[in-house]
Amino acid sequence: MIHFCLAHTAYRLHCWLPRSHQLRLQVTVFLFGATILTVQFYVLLRPRSSRYCSQPLLTNLVGNIILTFFTIGFTVLLTWMEPVPRALKRMFSVFGVGSVSEGVCTAVLTFLATDCEKTTPELYYLSVLLSVSSLVSTVLFSSLGLTWLATVICPRPDAKSTV
Repeated sequence: MIHFCLAHTAYRLHCWLPRSHQLRLQVTVFLFGATILTVQFYVLLRPRSSRYCSQPLLTNLVGNIILTFFTIGFTVLLTWMEPVPRALKRMFSVFGVGSVSEGVCTAVLTFLATDCEKTTPELYYLSVLLSVSSLVSTVLFSSLGLTWLATVICPRPDAKSTV
């Protein structure tokens, strides 16, 4: 869920920021994504990462790298296009489902791979970091979604009706 969270947050910040600051946001997001990719490729290319691990953490890391590329791509598209086409919004929603699935897989595999801490420490700790960040972003988006749903279903009594 962390991938969707990063792209969605960048898009929302882009909408709120004045035009003079939007380029700074785009450069910051691109540099942040490049840093994340650098760390992931560093761990992927470490000789110790290819050692035996009871869970497929290396394969999961490749999936996270692919989603990171998609995150950077969606962020660039969402912050450069005005208005955002409906087809892109739908693709972004599908990406969100994939991001949630990858977060769940990362968390489950990391939880089951405690023995990999000794054989592939960098890979294991990166998986722990990705799992925790996915969990935090899932809780954040779930709480924001529930708050939005509550305002839609149960409007405040003093709010004006649009019907």
